[in-house]
Amino acid sequence: MQSTDLGNKESGKLWHRKPSPAARDGIIVNIIHSTSDYLPKVLRFLNVAFDSSGDCLIAGDHQGNIYVFDLYGNRFNLVQRTAQACTALAFNLRRKSEFLVALADYSIKCFDRVTKELVSWMRGHESSVFSISVHASGRYAITTSSDTAQLWDLDTFQRKRKLNILQSVGIQKVFFLPLSNTILSCFKDNSIFAWECDTLSCRYQLPAPPESSSILYKVFAVTRDGRILAAGGKSNHLHLWCLEAKQLFRIIQMPTKVRAIRHLEFLPDSFDAGSNQVLGVLSQDGVMRFVNIQTCKLLFEIGSLDEGISSSVISPHGRYIASIMENGSLNIYSVQALTQEINKPPPPLVKVIEDLPKSKLNSGDLKIKVTTGRVLRPAKSRENKIQTRILKQDLAGSFENKENELSDGLNKKRLQVLLKGYGEYPMKYRMFIWRSLLQLPENHTAFSSLEDKGVHVAFLNLQKKYPIKSRKLLRVLQRTLSALAHWSAIFSDTPYLPLLAFPFVKLFQNNQLICFEVVATLIINWCQHWFEYFPNPPINILSMIENVLAFHDKDLLQHFIDHDITSQLYAWPLLETVFSEVLTREEWLKLFDNVFSNHPSFLLMTVVAYNIHCRAPLLNCSLKDDFEYFFHHRNNLDISVVIREVYHLMDTTPTDIHPNSMLHVFVALTKGQYPVFNQYPKFIVDYQTQERERIRIDELDYLRERQMVEDMQAEVDQQRVEDEAWYQKQELLRKAEETRRELLLQEEEKMIQQRQRLASVKRELKVKEMHLQDATRRRFLKLQQDQREMELRRLDDEIERKVHMRDREIATTAKDLEMRHLELESQKRHYEKNLIRNQEAVAKEMREDANAFRQKVDLEEHMFHKLIETDQTQNQKTQKLIEENLAKAGQACLNADWRIQALYKQRCDDLRRNECYQEVARLLRENRRKETEVLDAMMGEEAKKWEEAKEKDFHLKSEKKASALADASRKWFLEKEINGALEHAERPYSKERNDA
Repeated sequence: MQSTDLGNKESGKLWHRKPSPAARDGIIVNIIHSTSDYLPKVLRFLNVAFDSSGDCLIAGDHQGNIYVFDLYGNRFNLVQRTAQACTALAFNLRRKSEFLVALADYSIKCFDRVTKELVSWMRGHESSVFSISVHASGRYAITTSSDTAQLWDLDTFQRKRKLNILQSVGIQKVFFLPLSNTILSCFKDNSIFAWECDTLSCRYQLPAPPESSSILYKVFAVTRDGRILAAGGKSNHLHLWCLEAKQLFRIIQMPTKVRAIRHLEFLPDSFDAGSNQVLGVLSQDGVMRFVNIQTCKLLFEIGSLDEGISSSVISPHGRYIASIMENGSLNIYSVQALTQEINKPPPPLVKVIEDLPKSKLNSGDLKIKVTTGRVLRPAKSRENKIQTRILKQDLAGSFENKENELSDGLNKKRLQVLLKGYGEYPMKYRMFIWRSLLQLPENHTAFSSLEDKGVHVAFLNLQKKYPIKSRKLLRVLQRTLSALAHWSAIFSDTPYLPLLAFPFVKLFQNNQLICFEVVATLIINWCQHWFEYFPNPPINILSMIENVLAFHDKDLLQHFIDHDITSQLYAWPLLETVFSEVLTREEWLKLFDNVFSNHPSFLLMTVVAYNIHCRAPLLNCSLKDDFEYFFHHRNNLDISVVIREVYHLMDTTPTDIHPNSMLHVFVALTKGQYPVFNQYPKFIVDYQTQERERIRIDELDYLRERQMVEDMQAEVDQQRVEDEAWYQKQELLRKAEETRRELLLQEEEKMIQQRQRLASVKRELKVKEMHLQDATRRRFLKLQQDQREMELRRLDDEIERKVHMRDREIATTAKDLEMRHLELESQKRHYEKNLIRNQEAVAKEMREDANAFRQKVDLEEHMFHKLIETDQTQNQKTQKLIEENLAKAGQACLNADWRIQALYKQRCDDLRRNECYQEVARLLRENRRKETEVLDAMMGEEAKKWEEAKEKDFHLKSEKKASALADASRKWFLEKEINGALEHAERPYSKERNDA
């Protein structure tokens, strides 16, 4: 196993030598992404997805690094750094270079892996997106989260629809069915709905699974043809639903070691037409097991208990499996290597002895001689071939337009020219050309009457003799063979009929009418005279082949005769299987393009040409088993060369031995009703039918009697086993009861000791809590006291500053008054003479003015004292209320001292402000403002204290409640365990009493 570390590289090679995965593990390469930015660590891969080609995959890790791995080109590239984990990835958009990434922030982004640019950014989910499903056309995408699914148009990156559901239901997965416009939505209540993509109308709903096997679906998978849905969950059962019949048709039970299914994935196959038969099941132990859903056999498995798988994705063509391991690395598996042991051919029966060089030399000389002898033949035959063609054209020139015109407007001669030019018909028009060449009548009514007769008794157990993976293919083969048997009785006893019809059934499995008519036309024309010697092979047809082989290659025929190899061995296996065993699908289609375009003798000539083309390996065979193996298995050959050889034989074979003269020309089936087919010995068929019916009745009687005996024996054995198991179980239960009683006593003693330890620990914690609370309270009080002292000092400084400013203003005012007084004295002396005459009047007026002024001053002084008293009264009431509130919070003493000091300072200030009322009033207003701020601060502090006290009280109640809940939960757990032990101990005795 090769291992690749991405490290800090943005591109590089995946492997440095060609991988050769072993069959036991099948690992091509193990990819690790490690980093050493600060500490060495491994970045885990989270999601992986393949593109439509299957040779390129994209993976993202939990740090948002997204890599593209090209398995065909052996390269990896870092295409994006999203800086957050990706929850889902999707490829296969309409623009092949773009991909979708669902990120951890619930958004979906579209990037281009070539330009490494952001194409679009889609938002709308409110939870993590865990699934992205892209439509087969690449135009639409469905993103799914736990609460919603959204449908996006990837051309405009706009949301078209949004699926909202109740939170109690929940979404498991919403996705497109492959190659259809149907959306399947699966919910957590096991309901599954199918919706039309364009109209979003509900098409159908699957019924609920039976209650006896009900499981909660978690994971789902659908076959490529969209006909079978596999569902699983937390159980070892798998449910298989037929979406066409809308019913549960099979329940598969996984091994007992599987307890839950984490992921399901069908393994595609290129030859099953989308009806996948192999299902990969990832279980909880990290092992992914691949089982056949038809035979229920375990084919292979990947992962182990030591190296478990977290999730897996299978490429569309089924060649690779990408698995994210539980250690975060990425493993790439080769399906071919894993299935090598299953599809291994049987060991050869012929062993070559290596120590006989002379024999090898003679054998080599013989090969050279034979090859040289064949070199001279084509030159001769090419000339004859040209002459024969000219002769045929001369003979058939007058009838060309009539005989070669087909019913659909095609010209058979032109088709033959096209076929000889290109070697085969175009794949797109091949079925249409075949139907035209065979001139199928498409008798729907006649075929329906044959089909309505049901499955013929001869093909009831067809699957036992011919096991086929696809149930649909087996069903179509069974119906086609039954219709042929109802058409003619000979076909119910023809042993090789399934081999003859199978390749056409596989090719026309979707149109059973065309399949039946193609096989019937083949039997009437290309199987002429096959049933004249029934039940033996057609000796007359084999004699024709032997005569042609004797004419064209006598040495090969003599080799067959020398080793007792008859035409029943070298020709009949090719005819009865119509070359389907020895050719691949493409080679077989190319051959029958030529068979259906020529005379019925062309098929017999193909047998001769096949033997002549393979003469070299046939001449080396000497054992009969080797010849049998050769004509029943594929060999290395060029079918184009074989077809050219057939045309050469058709043109160069003499008329007396040419099968053309002994076989009739092509005859199409009649319209309306199918022709009667009675070209066989009727008495032999009737006798075999009677004998087979008698043997079948005898076998049924024998099987019925044997089943009765086996049932009786099984019942006796079952009863004996149940009795022994019951006695053993009673003894085990008694021992278990004694053991559990001892364990119960020990647990009770341990519980008492644990309770004592818990009580002591609780007391210690309580004491520590009290100490911590006391220390916290003291620290807080000291901090509060320091803050109050600091505030008082600040207020004292403010008051002193104000007093100093007031004293300076008073002194200035006094000086101004003195100057004014001197001015007044000078004026007094100046006007004294003028005022003497009016002294009496002025004195009287002055006295009156002085009295009025004195009264006014007294009134103002009285009002000012009343204002001061009112202010002091109001301050005292407020102070008293605040002191009472602070006392309730435990701070009355500190606040009272602070208030006393503040009031003392205020009274001292009031005594000094008696000389100037207006100045004192201003200072009082300032004091009131300061006091209001202080009071507001104190009230805020008080509110904070009360809130802190409430929070601590609430925290205390929460702790008490949590402790009570823990005690109750522990008590309930102990009671539950004691009750369970008591019930377990009493169960044997109750069962014994019931038995008595």
